[in-house]
Amino acid sequence: MQVVTFGAHVLDVVVHPVDSIPDGQGAALVPHIRLVPAGPAGGTAITLAKLGAVVSTVGAVGRDDSADLLTTMLQRHGVVTEHLLRVDDQPTSMSVLPIRSNGDRPALHMPGANLAYPLDRVPLDLLTSADHVHIGAPELLNPSELAGVLERIRAAGVRVSADILAPGDPGVLSWIEPVLPHLDYLLPNDEQVLGFTGATDLVDGCRALIDRGVACVAATAGADGAWVVTGDGAELAAATDVEVVDTSGCGDAFSAGFIAGRLHDFSLLRSAQLGCAVAGVVATGLGSDHGDFDWESATAGLPA
Repeated sequence: MQVVTFGAHVLDVVVHPVDSIPDGQGAALVPHIRLVPAGPAGGTAITLAKLGAVVSTVGAVGRDDSADLLTTMLQRHGVVTEHLLRVDDQPTSMSVLPIRSNGDRPALHMPGANLAYPLDRVPLDLLTSADHVHIGAPELLNPSELAGVLERIRAAGVRVSADILAPGDPGVLSWIEPVLPHLDYLLPNDEQVLGFTGATDLVDGCRALIDRGVACVAATAGADGAWVVTGDGAELAAATDVEVVDTSGCGDAFSAGFIAGRLHDFSLLRSAQLGCAVAGVVATGLGSDHGDFDWESATAGLPA
């Protein structure tokens, strides 16, 4: 499986547990602080590599120490990073994630270089020769221009998926609308779908996105699992029952599992079940790279 992830890369600083911030100059001792390679392109690439895919990742990072560390950590997981572009005058994107005891993850985020990728530098030969291309945060890549790139990728017979980093807002939906007809799969979360569409029912919201041109929407819904919706119907993949430590990176893990399932000719539902299983493993530790698993172990417990 040759997969390219294209889009946002983030170096996360994950702190756990943080249930309150000290006042003034106060301090609190915490048992865990980790630096984690993440983002809807970077984090998804790591889980795809664990599942046996040959993964190259494309995006923009700064000319700074954070980029050096992020690149090194991606490489340790087997991700090919030669197409990460160093840009001037923008730092590598970073987030600080104070993870609460219940697994919730508020974020302090710096977009940085993710806003600076020049689409005239896209390695089109790499993208059109892949089995699958996953766009992580198309809203950061000038969607009206990106749509033309995606059209050429799909014309080469390559499947395309995307997920979204921005919160659900009708303005974001209007901004990314040019890319929607060029997606085989859109992989948002429930809050994004409801926020984008104004729907009160998740399946109805997914159908509204299909009406805008997406072939299939697989929307995660936390402990409820994930709904897979097409023009022909909707199916629910159950979430894995786990003790949640940190939900950061779970959406990226779901995307990776879903993509890997489709590349192995799994049905849409079974692919979503694999996505839920992998996301469940990631949720049991800190950061989007958590979990020691491979294709065999990840698929062993799937419903028959």
